Parts: sequence; structure tokens; C-alpha cells
Amino acid sequence: MAARTKRIEMRADVESEARISRAAALERVSVSAFVLGAATRAADDVLSQAEQTVMPAEQFDALMASLDVADRAPHLRKVARRKRAFDRA
Repeated sequence: MAARTKRIEMRADVESEARISRAAALERVSVSAFVLGAATRAADDVLSQAEQTVMPAEQFDALMASLDVADRAPHLRKVARRKRAFDRA
């Protein structure tokens, strides 16, 4: 386990603090450990949703199949043949 050297402070209303304290007591952990665990799990959920792209299996299969088909992209070929505005040094 990593050393706990950082401090996170927050303010809570009386009702929220009481609920959190009761829940922590039921879990037999400190309020600090309970809040840190809950916040860490919530952060993991947010980060995993932000870092993953989820799509239906059929859409994924179509995407993968399209990668095997070369695109002639004539408009890109035309752009690539233009004289460059800047020369590479």
C-alpha cells in the first residue's frame, strides 16, 4: 500500500456526515477510509468511461472489416501532390 502523504479536506452538511459516519461504522472502517474508498471507486468509474469506447458488436465488426479494405482516397492524393508552403529543413 502506498504511503498516505496527501490530505483531502471537504465540508459536509450534518445529515451527510451522519450518513457517512453510520455507513463507515457498519463497514467497520474509519470515515476517512470509507470516503477515500468511495471516492476512489467513483474516480475509477469516471476514468474508465472516459478512456474506453463502447459500441455494439456489429458496429465493431464492421469497423474492423473496413480496416482491411484499402481506400483510394483520391481527394487526399490530390492534396498530397500540392506544392508545400514550407520546406523541411
